Amino acid sequence: MTGRTIDLNSDLGEGYGAWRMADDAAMLDIVSSANIACGAHAGDPVVMADTLALALARGVAPRAHIGYPDRQGFGRRPMQFDLRELELLTLTQLGAISALAGAAGVRLTHANFHGALGNLSFVDRDVARVLIGALRSFDSDLAFVGLPHTAAADEAERQGLRLVRSFLADRAYNPDGTLVSRKQSGAVIHDQAAVAARIAQALTEGTVRAIDGSLIAMPVDSILIHSDTAGAVELAQAIRRTVEEAGFTVVPFATPRGLNIPSRNENA
Repeated sequence: MTGRTIDLNSDLGEGYGAWRMADDAAMLDIVSSANIACGAHAGDPVVMADTLALALARGVAPRAHIGYPDRQGFGRRPMQFDLRELELLTLTQLGAISALAGAAGVRLTHANFHGALGNLSFVDRDVARVLIGALRSFDSDLAFVGLPHTAAADEAERQGLRLVRSFLADRAYNPDGTLVSRKQSGAVIHDQAAVAARIAQALTEGTVRAIDGSLIAMPVDSILIHSDTAGAVELAQAIRRTVEEAGFTVVPFATPRGLNIPSRNENA
């Protein structure tokens, strides 16, 4: 981590038609980067464009958030695709959000993978190679936002993509650095004090406690805040306070080309 800055990001634009998953406007007043669903696990052209506009109006950097085409399961259920299909799913979603970003006068700099697709990329090296390769072939300047110590992170570094190490503040970790399955008790952490303590430990010590109590290394460039859990806005506010009280300035990890984002940190 360079200096005393940190990025806060959240998965947004996860609606469809008249239905909305979260209070995107409120979250965008707190975070510095928005992972915008690209029309597969959630999102449609109007939702994508509206979320992008809201983000840019608030000085929040937009990212591509790529997932399985599974609206009913919200992209959190495993699906069977061959490697070529996964590559083309990734390219198609990148193309959709990049077209809307381009029409708004910006070029995206980052991308990440959602839910079950992201989890698979963390443990399956062939999937990681193909997904990261799709990002690279689409735009070799794209950075990949993902968990450290995983197949996807290793592949990003091998293929020469910038790696942004993401910490999931409200999710429990396995001893190998992967996420605990949502089917397991304790996988999602709702207690604000517990989340704040984990963030403080990760920022100051570079470690986090795994679900079995073991200590694992946790380098952090960006903190993910889920928008679809109960009390998400209040938790996001608490996370931002924790980060700022630790002496960090909240800023996007990278500013999209074509967009001048001023700092919103009162102490900056």
